[in-house]
Amino acid sequence: MVFSKLKIRRQLRNCQGEEAMGTVEVVLILAVLVGIALIFRTYLFSFVNDIMANILGDSLSEIRNNPLVQG
Repeated sequence: MVFSKLKIRRQLRNCQGEEAMGTVEVVLILAVLVGIALIFRTYLFSFVNDIMANILGDSLSEIRNNPLVQG
């Protein structure tokens, strides 16, 4: 009986350790993505603006010149 309790405790510790590693990995990946986004911020903004200009055409300039949008 004591052996089975010890075995269960070990299994619980192993599960908790694996979940913690998953959390650390996710945080590291997010940190890298945020860093990349900050480094290439101007490129990303111009890229998105070009795409939006191609999709919306003249509507984009009307939206930018709208006094309600400018606040």
